[in-house]
Amino acid sequence: MALTPTLNERAQRLADHVASQAAALRISVQTMGNGTRILDCGVNVLGGLQAGLALARICLANLADVTLVPGDVMGVSCPLVQVTTDHPVLACMASQYAGWPISVGKYFAMGSGAMRAALGKEELFDHIEGREQSPVAVGCLETRKLPDAAVVDYLCEALKLPPAKLTLLVAPAASLAGNLQVVARSVETCLHKLHELHFDLKQVVSAFGSAPLPPVANDELAAIGRTNDAILYGGRVVLWVNADDEQLAAIGGRVPSSAQPDHGEPFAAIFERYERDFYKIDPLLFSPAEVVLCNLKSGRSHAYGEVLPKVLARSFFGGE
Repeated sequence: MALTPTLNERAQRLADHVASQAAALRISVQTMGNGTRILDCGVNVLGGLQAGLALARICLANLADVTLVPGDVMGVSCPLVQVTTDHPVLACMASQYAGWPISVGKYFAMGSGAMRAALGKEELFDHIEGREQSPVAVGCLETRKLPDAAVVDYLCEALKLPPAKLTLLVAPAASLAGNLQVVARSVETCLHKLHELHFDLKQVVSAFGSAPLPPVANDELAAIGRTNDAILYGGRVVLWVNADDEQLAAIGGRVPSSAQPDHGEPFAAIFERYERDFYKIDPLLFSPAEVVLCNLKSGRSHAYGEVLPKVLARSFFGGE
């Protein structure tokens, strides 16, 4: 059964509140000449941790709690970004997953958020619930440049909505808010990996995830490396599922990032080895370090993988 209101309406309600707190969150709100609302969370503004938490929650269509809790990497204080949801597939896969590459002229951004559910053209939506018709659309763009009228025209044509019904939140990974919202994807990466392994995501009932928040990098390439490492080597996810234990035992060991051959060194080094081409990297690498599957049918838990704090320290702090 589809949730009411829609994912996009849920995201818009939270975006409205965030816009009303722009000064406190150190973000800017502007309305383009065509009526589209842009929330700059880190391109031309400082943004902050609270802006990052809000950005992550909007990416999740406000169907998950996102918080910062104490943590450390090799004894160095490092907050954990913690995600909790009772609607993991809708929140993480139908909304948060960055499944819409947006390329218009020289402009490029990775698009995520509930607007993907309104578009509904990804093959993923043939396997999960989430496609919707909504009177509004809300999207999050990971990029260093605010969208112009041509980008908005492209999005509105695809979404079949007038520009005034579109809200876009923008932040690069190399910013306080953007850094945090990327690391808030521990559960999402786990669910996507399970989907790629042909596990029926309808069996996933609830989810909890955490990953360490890296220092904000001073360029996008470094930011991509650190945020990927946060999940690959520090992400820990617990899923509550209704499944057969035999099925979980057969698939569980393939879910953590350690199941892939490239696992074990900072992502920046992996990226360089593949000539900075994401599409040459095994997509199954992108998953949390540790996964626990709690079976509600049997009461048994299945744990796989482990965190690698030494790799995290090299990535975050230049340690050995």
